[in-house]
Amino acid sequence: MEKRRVLIVDDEEDFTRLIKLNLEQTGQYRVKTVNKGALALEAAREFRPDLIFLDIIMPDIDGGDVCHQLESDGQIKGTPIVFLTAIAKKEEVAASRGAIGGHPFLAKPVSVRELIDCIERTERI
Repeated sequence: MEKRRVLIVDDEEDFTRLIKLNLEQTGQYRVKTVNKGALALEAAREFRPDLIFLDIIMPDIDGGDVCHQLESDGQIKGTPIVFLTAIAKKEEVAASRGAIGGHPFLAKPVSVRELIDCIERTERI
């Protein structure tokens, strides 16, 4: 079985390194991390992920703007994007049915189990 490809775009390097390590240890995923929103489109084009975890608040470019770039690109369009955010609490995720602008989101701190569950229930469009 081919490993699912997951791209993580988040400015917190320790967070992305830890998530990458934990997801890859399962043997089910190939993970690429990018710590600058401005590099997300190029990374997605090269890596061809099955799913993108995208931080909303980053210093160089807003996650919403990155999302728009990804959705507007013919090569990446249709790749599921899941927002990661520290600005929403877990209770708010439940109250909003886990979506921001039509995209699912997870509130930080997020566990590896939550990420895996999210990956498994999200399919490429």
